[in-house]
Amino acid sequence: MLGKNGKVRVLVVDDSAFMRKALSMMLMRDPEIEVVGTARNGEDGLEKIRQLQPDVVTLDIEMPRMDGLTALKIIMEEMPLPVLMVSSLTTEGAESTLEALDIGAVDFIPKGLSYVSLDIVKIEAMLIEKVKGVAKNRRRTVSLAAPRRVPVPPSGWTKVSGPKEVVAIGTSTGGPPALQKVLPGIPADFPVGILIVQHMPPTFTKSLADRLNGLSAIRVKEAEEGDRVEPGVALLAPGDRHMIAQGRSGIRRIHLSEKPEDTLHRPSVDVMTQAVATAYGGKSLGVILTGMGHDGLDGLTQMKQKGAAILAQDEASCVVYGMPRSVVEAGLADKVLPLDEVAQGIVRGIK
Repeated sequence: MLGKNGKVRVLVVDDSAFMRKALSMMLMRDPEIEVVGTARNGEDGLEKIRQLQPDVVTLDIEMPRMDGLTALKIIMEEMPLPVLMVSSLTTEGAESTLEALDIGAVDFIPKGLSYVSLDIVKIEAMLIEKVKGVAKNRRRTVSLAAPRRVPVPPSGWTKVSGPKEVVAIGTSTGGPPALQKVLPGIPADFPVGILIVQHMPPTFTKSLADRLNGLSAIRVKEAEEGDRVEPGVALLAPGDRHMIAQGRSGIRRIHLSEKPEDTLHRPSVDVMTQAVATAYGGKSLGVILTGMGHDGLDGLTQMKQKGAAILAQDEASCVVYGMPRSVVEAGLADKVLPLDEVAQGIVRGIK
């Protein structure tokens, strides 16, 4: 529920006075956002949440008296609402952020903010987009119980164009918990390679890949230049690099690049899926999971035109129903499934 004036009401929680001011100033530049208060630590934040009842909270991780993870657990248990973590771009920051996403945070924003940085405009746009995006989508809790191997029913999909040779997965907001539900359901003897784009900065993708690898029967790794696309291996695009599969049938390898430079996201789901359309044609399965915006729509359109099968996560199980919505509304999806059934759908869809 938004404020009476229709604005998104935001509480900023951070122990840094500079960060509180910087985040507040950026948010208040948007006429649809109102910063209703700030707090200097987790304890102060919990008190302000109860008092002000904001629509969205930005929450720092490292704070005195009560840190962000402790506060987040209490928020999720007692007064669940959309929380965006403010995270440092370090290995430790990545691990803490992934833990926060497991607890129930919907997304994160980088803490490397500076008014002398050339990236400040991009960061501001991203911050505003995320705050408005999560506020306007009802908060959906993704169950994060211990991942389980999902039994695969004997019957398969109606074949779209025959067996597949690769699975291409794209996701953004809500993606890490979603991937932690999907990949553990893929059997160890999965007969094709998997390519994944999750919108994340460098360092975060390595930590996410390692975490997914520990949960899954298949191997999951952050993609490196020259990696071979092979059965039973999921390659996660590294932060700040586009991932392209190229080469002839049976010997396709990964190329990483900063180009094109004009994409909203890097890595980009569109860039990855457009390359899949070129390299694999109809022998591919595209999967689009929770996320804001429409990254992946153009690439999945090209895949579909080549005869690929397309699977989309359903609205009810998405944290933000943006990327899947664009694909479903374009009439591209052959299957629309809840998150708990996506792994089954992938195993069926490649046959």
